[in-house]
Amino acid sequence: MTLRIRKQAASVPAGTDAAAPFAWRFVTPLYVGSALNPVNSSIIATALVPISTALHVSVGSTAVLVSSLYLACAIAQPTAGKLAEEFGPRRVFLAGITLVLLGGVLGGFATDLATLTVARVLIGVGTSAGFPSAMVLIRRRAAAAGLAEPPGAVLGGIAIAGMATTAVGPPLGGVLVGALGWHWAFLINVPVTAVAFVMTLCWVPADPPATGPRRGARQIAARIDLPGMVGFGGFMTALMVFLMDLPDLDWIALAVAVLLLGPLVWWELRTPTPFFDIRGLGANAALTRTYLRTSLTLLGTYTVMYGLTQWLEAGRGLSTEEAGLLLLPMGALSALVSRPLSRRNLVRGPLVTAAVAMLAGSLGILALTAHSPVVLVVAVTLVFGLCVGTATVSNQTALYTQSPPEQIGTASGLFRTFGYLGSIVSATVTGLAFKHGATDSGLHAAAVILIAAGAAVLAMTLLDRGLTRKS
Repeated sequence: MTLRIRKQAASVPAGTDAAAPFAWRFVTPLYVGSALNPVNSSIIATALVPISTALHVSVGSTAVLVSSLYLACAIAQPTAGKLAEEFGPRRVFLAGITLVLLGGVLGGFATDLATLTVARVLIGVGTSAGFPSAMVLIRRRAAAAGLAEPPGAVLGGIAIAGMATTAVGPPLGGVLVGALGWHWAFLINVPVTAVAFVMTLCWVPADPPATGPRRGARQIAARIDLPGMVGFGGFMTALMVFLMDLPDLDWIALAVAVLLLGPLVWWELRTPTPFFDIRGLGANAALTRTYLRTSLTLLGTYTVMYGLTQWLEAGRGLSTEEAGLLLLPMGALSALVSRPLSRRNLVRGPLVTAAVAMLAGSLGILALTAHSPVVLVVAVTLVFGLCVGTATVSNQTALYTQSPPEQIGTASGLFRTFGYLGSIVSATVTGLAFKHGATDSGLHAAAVILIAAGAAVLAMTLLDRGLTRKS
């Protein structure tokens, strides 16, 4: 990986870090930090049933451990990106790692559901700093090295360590929970964050000192658009509460979301440095379409991860370890596919492949029954692994090239926020499909929804004239 980047940097101007702008010591902590969020998002999947048993609560009530992290991440991702742009990505990166460490310790020794929920929120907020801060660090380092093309190998590494590793969560959780107990779905963060913290301190250069006149609290609040952050957080909270309650209609949450949306849009259109740049998204339609593709693709990915896991455990009677391990090939294939694609900075071709794979995998789910051979289940997950690998790296490359350089942190955070919207909708789909139990008919109902989503992604990609081979 480093050798190829050195070739890319061979012609950079003198005086820059041209020898190895992305040496392994610089990128390794970024990969680890970026992996914390997707792994924690998915590792809990195989721990929900053991947690409900240990704490004497219903399995349904443990869903708050999933939704609380989704909600925290959806709000914190763009917030962390904005803070990284303003106060320095390394500082925000380290602060996030610290919060994950605290959440891991708190959750590892928790004895009730409320404490576990607080731990998941801390983990969600902390892990949200990883990806946007890493993207700011990479973008600034590429600019300093004079790279004309996106550092594809590095972006591919982030993709593999980020969304592509989502599929590693269930098998890892299954092994940890089965061998050591459900507490290790939280405690695993302790050694990982400790190592990441030390590596970041030693290998990632410190943020440059602030220039210009010293800013007071009021100037800082205006610069980061604190009212916009608060308004966006309130709107997203109300919207996600509404989505997570479907098919039941929470009219209060919907009303709050609608009431907050108007003032939020009014403010963001008028403030000089908006947190949620509505006017910029309207002008940058290509980036907006990248967000939507990401959301729909992750709707399919998370529905397979959580829905298929529940079906395997409840419908087929598999253990948590067995259900998790059956998804391991999905993560492995996505990682294998991501690496060669990222080196070439391809966009359109992989996106078409991802949409077709999502359609094919969804049709494959229709063929699954409680009596289907294991090889057929693995085959379906492998098709979705192809979808994850191709979509993740190509959408991330599109994000890098379509985002304004000075807003890469916030744009990267919104990229993840739209992904979590897809994740939350997937939880709604799974809840609707398995309302009366994780049955074959429920699994097939979820597949029909995924077929529609896959068709939408394919149409968006084929009809997007602005989407070139390399965007």
